[in-house]
Amino acid sequence: MNKKKNPNKELLISNRKALRNYSIIEKYEAGIVLTGSEVKSIKLKHASIQEGYVQIDKNLEIWLISCSIQPYASSNILNHDTDRDKKLLLKRNEIEKLNSKVKEKGLSIIPLSYYLSNRKIKIEIALCKGKDLFDKRETIKKREAQRNIKRSIKNQNN
Repeated sequence: MNKKKNPNKELLISNRKALRNYSIIEKYEAGIVLTGSEVKSIKLKHASIQEGYVQIDKNLEIWLISCSIQPYASSNILNHDTDRDKKLLLKRNEIEKLNSKVKEKGLSIIPLSYYLSNRKIKIEIALCKGKDLFDKRETIKKREAQRNIKRSIKNQNN
């Protein structure tokens, strides 16, 4: 698999469990409202998004819930709260689209990764559906079949 990397995009933190526990339907790039000490902690990779989720309130504002950012060590006494809810920045029509899909289909919105894009911290969120145990086993079988196919093609070429 040949993945082209965007030179202006640097991955800081990723949610590795997301692909195992959810089947992703759509991905979105969102801005995030942070304080200065939170930005420095994220750049040092002192944050966790494993247990986080995204929630849309009645005012159609989108919030990142229960993602912790550790306090910045060199900050003064005005350091940030580690578990505060963070506001995400998306266009109004994208928020309305997400809200309607979450309400009618029972889907979830989860964070996938923090990354730097043109010196700004962005978060990638995904509209997704939870996998059952059967779905997880199917994913593993497909991955192993692809591996075996690639291995046999490589052996034939040699």
